[in-house]
Amino acid sequence: MISKTHFITFICVYLVMILGLPVASGAQDSSKPMTLKECMEYAISNSTKMRIQQASSSDARIARRDAILQAFTPSLSTGTNAYYNFGRSIDPQTNTYFTQTSFHNGYSLSAGIDLFDGFSAVNNLKISKTGLAISESQERQVEADICLAVMEAYYNVVYYKRLVGIYEEQIGTAEMALRKAEKQEELGQKGHADVVQMRSELADRQYDLTNMRNSYKDQLMTLGDLMFWPPEEELVIDTDVRSFAPARSFADARSFADAQDDKTVILREPATEESIISYALENNPQLLIAEGTMLNAKRELNTTKWQLIPSLSVYGGWSTTYYTYAGSQTASFRDQLKNNGGQYVQMSMSIPIWGRMQKQSRIAKQRNALAKATAEYDQKRRDVESEVRRAVQDRDGSEAAYEQARYKSEIQEEAYNLNLKKMEQGLISPLELQTATNNYLKSKADEMNSQFKYLIKDAVVRYYSGVEYVNQ
Repeated sequence: MISKTHFITFICVYLVMILGLPVASGAQDSSKPMTLKECMEYAISNSTKMRIQQASSSDARIARRDAILQAFTPSLSTGTNAYYNFGRSIDPQTNTYFTQTSFHNGYSLSAGIDLFDGFSAVNNLKISKTGLAISESQERQVEADICLAVMEAYYNVVYYKRLVGIYEEQIGTAEMALRKAEKQEELGQKGHADVVQMRSELADRQYDLTNMRNSYKDQLMTLGDLMFWPPEEELVIDTDVRSFAPARSFADARSFADAQDDKTVILREPATEESIISYALENNPQLLIAEGTMLNAKRELNTTKWQLIPSLSVYGGWSTTYYTYAGSQTASFRDQLKNNGGQYVQMSMSIPIWGRMQKQSRIAKQRNALAKATAEYDQKRRDVESEVRRAVQDRDGSEAAYEQARYKSEIQEEAYNLNLKKMEQGLISPLELQTATNNYLKSKADEMNSQFKYLIKDAVVRYYSGVEYVNQ
């Protein structure tokens, strides 16, 4: 017997397959390892920071719409009223007094538009347009911040995951060597001190492995928090990070080779440092935000200044009334609405004379706001330029460090393998093997650390060159 729940599930799956209904965008197969790009996309689609900024962008679009309506459309209003008069009143028909209770009902329709308001509507239109651009730039900046944080956490997870694998391999080797040494001790080929030393080394490796596993879990939790990954589901990431081979003959900063089957990507040489700075100064979201804020401060100052001159408006409307009282011979409701109707056209001019210096104070405050926004824009230009120069320098420095760390790791690995063979032949002491092992482990950690540091620094340079983190 099919349960109701299973039947509903079957129907839903059938509709999805037949009608091609979309699946929820936030869904993710938790059993499939997630790449760095997928982690970024998941974080962007689930981040509360993005949702907050998207709500702010929606407010900016509403403000833009309101500014357009204010600039190009008149205001329109209608109203009605009804009341009883219990005292003395004048009969509109005979123009005589009467004291009976009367009922009055009125209707009105009016429209108005500002002919000249000191260019306030025009400036508000420009301010709202720039405000929308600022909000979109803020959204891009939030997305970039999320992606960079996810990238750093992702590489930390891969780093500790690989260290765990290395330490597990070392523990396996140390256990085999210890068993062999114990047999050699029984045969009188090794002393008890050597066996104790090897046990001590194995205990050190097991302790280090426990720390590496704890660090791995901590970084995995950090990554999950940044992604807003469901705590009840296991987060599995692809730890097979692509290697790189810098090709210094290319000049396109935003052109990269597609991933090959061996997962090797050729990172093409970015353009010159000056060209990256020039691009960043024109397109970086932080700078666009600062520039938009400065432009809006200038427009708000101009708007406030224009408020010192007269404003001109025009209005038009129509109104009518209906009344009746006991014993009267008033016309019908329909006839009164028609006969009592009237129209009007009104033009008004407002001339500011004395407002207790409020507008002058607003002008002074807006001038200070413009000075502040201009200074912040100049500072942001300097910051972006410095960030680009530092990013390029850090990338080049970390690349050189990685090449050296990789070479050192190869040498230390070769030395470790040789010392391991010497230990098996009894040519060196366990203490000497422990020193070689420590050097090997440190070199592998340095190699991975410098590799991931280079990948992050290179991603930052690409970002300043125009490639969004999620598209790298």
